[in-house]
Formats: sequence, structure tokens, C-alpha cells
Amino acid sequence: MQLLRRCAAFLPGWYRALALLVLLAPHAWADGAGGVVARPRPWQIDLQPGYSPTMRDLIWLNDWIVTPIIVVIVALVAVLVGYALWRFNEKRNPVPSRITHNPPLEIAWTVIPALILIGMAIPSFRLVFFQNRTSDPYMTIDVTGHQWYWEYKYPGQGNLDFISSIIPANQLKPGQYRLLSVNHPLVLPVGKNIRVLQTSGDVIHSFFVPSLGMQRYAIPGQTIETWVRIDQPGTFYGECNQICGLNHHEMPIEVQAVPLPQFLAWAKLAAKEQAENGTVPPVSAVASVGTTGRAALSKVAEVTHRPVVSPGKGD
Repeated sequence: MQLLRRCAAFLPGWYRALALLVLLAPHAWADGAGGVVARPRPWQIDLQPGYSPTMRDLIWLNDWIVTPIIVVIVALVAVLVGYALWRFNEKRNPVPSRITHNPPLEIAWTVIPALILIGMAIPSFRLVFFQNRTSDPYMTIDVTGHQWYWEYKYPGQGNLDFISSIIPANQLKPGQYRLLSVNHPLVLPVGKNIRVLQTSGDVIHSFFVPSLGMQRYAIPGQTIETWVRIDQPGTFYGECNQICGLNHHEMPIEVQAVPLPQFLAWAKLAAKEQAENGTVPPVSAVASVGTTGRAALSKVAEVTHRPVVSPGKGD
């Protein structure tokens, strides 16, 4: 994207303004009031902005490695095709050549693409290994895909375990998004390395949050690892992008990133609430912990909680 912006600088007048508007609009829409809101946008043509080290590396790989190579190859092929149509048409070349082999040319068009692929593979493999293993994780999250909802477990936070299901369109409230908002988001602390272990309880799913650079399959009988470190507080949306059955489109992911003190207070309260009455409070219920003490926690009683049960058991 940075490369495209620089290229746009060479365009004259209003062409440049139009190009920059198209290129910058997806990024300009990424932040909303109250923090980051990373989700798909109408007419968005670029990658979502990155809010993790992995996603920033993916954007760099796309902007500086993949896109320039694609542009050069497409331009070269277009020029060669145009030249061939002009130079070797029937009028300009009534007697076609009978040459069938050209060893230098054949070697060139074999070696050059191989070198291009090697040049792309080196940073790509480095990024794959970077995504695979967590370095000094602060905590671990277990993610299990089901038809058609997600289950999140916090082994280090009192074995907190809850179901995250889509909010139906006819139950959406202001500020919630159709096919994206869920009843119980995945709550994570900002600025910490978090190991994410994924599996499935039935068929193959895919845990995909674009703005955080997270995409790993959830496969029955296997545990697949990735990690994330979120840069700033906000809400980040994703989805299962593996076709996993009839209601595949109703399996969104909502991640709420909050400062560490708020996360710790929420995790403690959520574990207690779940053990006592099977409910999980929203993270906003402990937003004021540390400044107003128990007065802030008392607000939890005013929040309507949904029981944490499987959709197949009355959700």
C-alpha cells in the first residue's frame, strides 16, 4: 500500500486526489469513537489495518514483495502479448518462422521465475515460523470450533469457559453489527503475548481475525498453535472462513482488547459469576475497577446476562 501511495504521487491533478482517496479510505475508516473498531468496510479494497506484529508483517509482505512482483509480471506479459500481436500478425509476417527451440530463452524463462519464487519464499517462510510459536506467552487461550459457535477457555483464569454465539439480526442493539457481533466476545489483554490453541469438536473450522493477522484451522483431533499480541484497546472482528456447513456464515469472532488491569478484574469476576450462576458479565462491567472499587462491581447486577449454554441446549 505504501508503494501504491508513492506511485500515486506521480499522477497529475485530480487523478492523484482520486487515487489517494481510494487507497486511504479503508485505513481512514478503521478507527471509530471509543477506540479501534476493526471490521470489514463498504468498498474496502485493501487489507485491514494491522494491530499486531504478525499483521504488520503480512501488510509489509503484501505491499513490498507480492504487489510489486505482480505489477511487474503483469506489465511485462502485457507488453510481450501486445508486441507479439503487432509484430507477428499475418500482414507483417506472411511467412512464419520454423524455429522450434531457443535454449537461452528457455533457460531464462525457467530460471528467472524460479529465482522470483525463491525470493518470495524466504520472507514468507520466515513469517510462517513467526506465526507458529509463541515466545514467552503471558497466558494461553483454548479455542474450540463447533457447528456453529466458538468455545473459549481460559485455563489460567479459574478455568473460565464460555460459548460465543452470533447475535441474531432481529436482536441487534445500537453499535452492534449484523453477522459480526456475538453475545460473549473473546476478551484479551493489550500488549501481552497470548498463545492460542485451536481445535474442533466436529468438522474443520478456521479461526480468522484479519486485523490481528490470525488464521489457523481448527481440526478435530488436533491442536494447532498460533499467537497474538494486540497493540491497542479496541474491538476486532473476524469469522470462520472455512466452509463448515449450513450456518457457516453465522460463526463470527469478536475480540475485545482491554488494558491488563481491566482484563484481570474481568477474568476474576467472570470466573466467580460462572461458578455461582453460569453467567459471564461483559468486560464493561469492570471498566471502573481500581478507581471506584466495589461500587463499580455492583453495576454487574444491573447488566442482563445470557446463560452460557450450548446453542443446542436452549441458546
